[in-house]
Amino acid sequence: MNPNILNRNNINIKGNGEQAMIFAPGFGCDQTVWKTVSESFESDNQIILFDYVGMGKSDVKAFDPNKYSKLSGYVQDVIDVCLALNLKNAIFVGHSVSGMIGLLASLQHPEYFSRLILIGPSPCYLNDLPEYYGGFEKEDLIGLIDMMDKNYIGWATFFASTVTNNPGRPDVANELENRFCSTDPVIARKFAEACFFADNREDLPNVTVPSLIMQCSEDVIAPTVVGEYLSQHVPKSTITYMKATGHCPHISHPEETIQLIRDYLGKVPSEVVLSPAYG
Repeated sequence: MNPNILNRNNINIKGNGEQAMIFAPGFGCDQTVWKTVSESFESDNQIILFDYVGMGKSDVKAFDPNKYSKLSGYVQDVIDVCLALNLKNAIFVGHSVSGMIGLLASLQHPEYFSRLILIGPSPCYLNDLPEYYGGFEKEDLIGLIDMMDKNYIGWATFFASTVTNNPGRPDVANELENRFCSTDPVIARKFAEACFFADNREDLPNVTVPSLIMQCSEDVIAPTVVGEYLSQHVPKSTITYMKATGHCPHISHPEETIQLIRDYLGKVPSEVVLSPAYG
């Protein structure tokens, strides 16, 4: 193991099984967002949790604005984690932009991954009509990112509500807002620019690792048409439509998230014990 990477990315290893499962958090979040979901797999898997540089309890001093101005910087974080732990044929579970980060990492090192589980992924958030609908116009995303500079707290409140899109679960929006607010605004903006202005559509046909696309309902960030675009362009992919609404089913609907992952991996369902926060 490389102690520098272990500390830099705040890598934590849990579980009792031999099969490695890597859980990668989405934009503005750290590894703790996976708590309920990852714990349900600990009895028969080796669970790998980490933070991207600049997020959570990672080494913020290692943040390089140039390196992390593009998704390739975060892709390198995933590759470094795999290298540090000498992982092969791991199951990669990535939420939102981490789905694409894992997909891009698999293009460089397919031997590191046996399955990609992509929750609410998008290869491009920008509309490119009439060929492609990503959900956002360029000026909308520019305005959203400019808001981060002018009123970061206000942006965090607005964006958390937009992402969760679940008025019946204000606790989920509040949790996400708190995570955004705990991140350095400068680092958050860099990550946002790398995320929202990326276009990885041309990479999709080159993926060789089998993947599951988990498509939420009423997802403003990654609409159903985006998930279906991915399923049509990523070889060996399977799409499943979730009852969960919004963009963060691992927080709002952990039971369904766990069950669908188990179904895809062909595991026998086990009892799910939820923390009090999720009822």
